[in-house]
Amino acid sequence: MKNLFVCLFFLVGITGSCLAQNTKRGTSYDRFSPAAVWTDTKGEVINAHGGGVIFDNKKYYWFGEKRGRGASEGVNVYSSSDLYNWTFEGLALAPDDADPESDIARGCIMERPKVLYNEKTKKYVMWFHLELKGQGYKAARAGVAISDNATGPYKFVSSFRPNGNMSRDMTLFKDDNGDAYHIYSSRENYDLRVSKLSDDYLTPTAQDTLLFSKHREAPAIFRYKDKYYLVTSGCTGWAPNKASVHVSKSLFGPWQYIGDPMIGPQSELTFGGQSTYVLPIQGKKDQFIFMADKWNPKDLKDSRYIWLPVSIKDDAVQIKWQDQWDLKSLNNKRRSPGS
Repeated sequence: MKNLFVCLFFLVGITGSCLAQNTKRGTSYDRFSPAAVWTDTKGEVINAHGGGVIFDNKKYYWFGEKRGRGASEGVNVYSSSDLYNWTFEGLALAPDDADPESDIARGCIMERPKVLYNEKTKKYVMWFHLELKGQGYKAARAGVAISDNATGPYKFVSSFRPNGNMSRDMTLFKDDNGDAYHIYSSRENYDLRVSKLSDDYLTPTAQDTLLFSKHREAPAIFRYKDKYYLVTSGCTGWAPNKASVHVSKSLFGPWQYIGDPMIGPQSELTFGGQSTYVLPIQGKKDQFIFMADKWNPKDLKDSRYIWLPVSIKDDAVQIKWQDQWDLKSLNNKRRSPGS
């Protein structure tokens, strides 16, 4: 994250009263407003940075870093039935206050949490980038936790360097056949790697491959038809930079660079954000939302979210800035650049 974020993301928020209705509990939204303040159903600002979303039992669950003014405070989880309005479900994974020797003792850094459901074990499995207490960004580990419920609480299982490799910015990806993969920045972020996970999703297998060495981080991946698309950012600390997209017919490569997908104001800086996840929209085949964080290093809790629709045609991926948009605008649209 720090030194590992700065790229593409979707900020879903609404401050304009013309787009949101104030209620007794909070604000009700009917569209996305990238980079605006986004509050939950109780009117509290959503605190779920560097996160990812799963769809389970007719609901979306958004997992992300809980941040104070600079501190890492665990992983929050929110739920939604429409992607606009989010209910705070609680702290899915909390730092360990009981054991000062725990890998997740308070004072550790938990970043980029992602969750998958394992049909075989009936468990929800969370992976995240973990830095040990008092070590800054020296540890470069992956952490794993599990739960019987999507909202948690999650029980910490272990942390490690996957196959001995440094692991920082990361994401998870589940393919159509149920196989799962961990994609992560390594070797001081100069390498980007992928490892296939064990059947229970708790450990990496020996199938671990270097994708490319281009000093990239903040991976966000999706599959469209028979190809995989990988969005990443450069490494410029908390400052935004230019995004890139690579495409491949195999998760293990080779990966081909196909350009910067961003279009619009500050596109060369990923609209001021950094990628974190690409979300397939339930019930809308081959349609995706690009999620990014607009980091505020002076007050990380106030970092905003950028969510934007993804357009794909003939391998060309485009993510076009829109001040406001809604899911209805995607209906019956042919996915073509600039649409």
